[in-house]
Amino acid sequence: MKKYDHLTRNAAGRIVPGEINGEKHIPYKGVGKHIPDGRKFAPRIYSCADYPPDGNKLVPDLKEALIRAGIRDGMTISTHHHFRDGDLIANQVFDAAHELGIKSLRWFPSASFPCHQHVIKYLEDGTIHHIEGSMNGALGRFCSEGRMQGMGVLRSHGGRYQSVQDGEVRIDIAVIAAPTADPFGNANGVEGPAACGLLGFALADSQYADRVIVVTDNLVPFPCIPWQIHGNYVDFVVKVDQVGIPEKIVSGTTQITRSPDRLYIAELTARFCDEAGIIRDGFSYQAGAGGTALSIGNYFRDILRKRGWKARFIRAGSNKYPVEMLEEGLVDYILDGQTFDLEGVRSMRENPNHVNTSPFTSYNYHGKGNFATMVDVVILGATEVDLQFNGNVVTHSDGYLLHGIGGWQNCLFSRCTILPIPLFRDRIPVIRDKVTTLCGPGELIDVIVTERGIAINPLRTDLIEKMNGSGLPVKTIDQLKDEAEKICGKPSSPELDDELVAVVKWVDGTVLDAIRKVPV
Repeated sequence: MKKYDHLTRNAAGRIVPGEINGEKHIPYKGVGKHIPDGRKFAPRIYSCADYPPDGNKLVPDLKEALIRAGIRDGMTISTHHHFRDGDLIANQVFDAAHELGIKSLRWFPSASFPCHQHVIKYLEDGTIHHIEGSMNGALGRFCSEGRMQGMGVLRSHGGRYQSVQDGEVRIDIAVIAAPTADPFGNANGVEGPAACGLLGFALADSQYADRVIVVTDNLVPFPCIPWQIHGNYVDFVVKVDQVGIPEKIVSGTTQITRSPDRLYIAELTARFCDEAGIIRDGFSYQAGAGGTALSIGNYFRDILRKRGWKARFIRAGSNKYPVEMLEEGLVDYILDGQTFDLEGVRSMRENPNHVNTSPFTSYNYHGKGNFATMVDVVILGATEVDLQFNGNVVTHSDGYLLHGIGGWQNCLFSRCTILPIPLFRDRIPVIRDKVTTLCGPGELIDVIVTERGIAINPLRTDLIEKMNGSGLPVKTIDQLKDEAEKICGKPSSPELDDELVAVVKWVDGTVLDAIRKVPV
């Protein structure tokens, strides 16, 4: 068993390490309590004299680019996830590193997907020491069972940008796979056979990494327009046969749910927003690409159309449904952080009101504001919620890592945060006495909507007052928990080891919770 000499109880009451992978970290202090100081991290200064005067930064292959970038043991290598389960480049990076005999790398992806199961062999042989990014599927299981040499670190999208900007994570080599690029390194995601929409999750990597490699399968003459990644940040460009598999770039459900229970949850959510006065002419919202969230967006669209209203903006991962609203004139702008289908890619390419954004503008907590706080209502999911409205999105009730945080934590700062969730999954209640892993403080979660009723956080007295006399099934969260347990029985807590396998960071870089090993 690994020993920990720096454990402390943070402000959320969770026992967390003060040292992670040999680096000191600050325990969570509370929402808005940690005030950063100092200045932003700055990468090295370079001279144009060291780069080709004709702007041609092409090198023969990825391995050669890594060698020229100075790859060595213990470095931090970053990749991005816009290709989702169709990514081909991250695996090739570690194939090359393994061939070069490199060890103890820190992999810093903006997210990982099942396609990255390929790197487990490199975690086993020491090529990769640990992952600081989302882990699901086989990678999540590998980490949860304590098989990773180092400790995993999970951050939100905004928290990832914050960690790079603040110098908490110093990227040695960023590898940015791009659907289209020119030999100078300008790149975008809206053109090419593997078009994915935007490259915002790679923005921090391009700005702050010591060395930057752009990999593309669609090389165009200078200038690559639009340029979402600026060639002035790029050291080397590599042309490959294929950067991503298009049919796997569009991953996850982007279809309206057909489940009667989920449709009812969606209807209740929309009705709540309507009666609470959240839906109005000029309002804004964010919803995910899951079936229930899409259904809620459809209800919003019907209300806007019926009343002749228009939303000011939709904060998105985009797909065909918000695109249809934009083209119908029901919304002024889509502020897009990630595109989930080809209609989203097309719209971003063609419509100037479909705007590509990045975690800096939308989510970074260590900035002069971000527009997550300007969204009127955000619709999010959760694996668990507890009686204090705390939320969990990374582990299931058995303790296994399911997926990453994404923008979930950052979205909690909207004016109203709603979690439409089923009361139970596979006959396991979702509302618990205490969440297995704390990802979001309950003070930021306003409403829980289930198929058996709606619970409003007691802190939101304004929403409670607006629901007085409502015909909606408003209940306390304790009542919803009791109903679930009458149907399914009281769930047992997972039996977890004392060994820590990963931590969850809060949006300000402090340590919110620790994830424990699942015994096997």
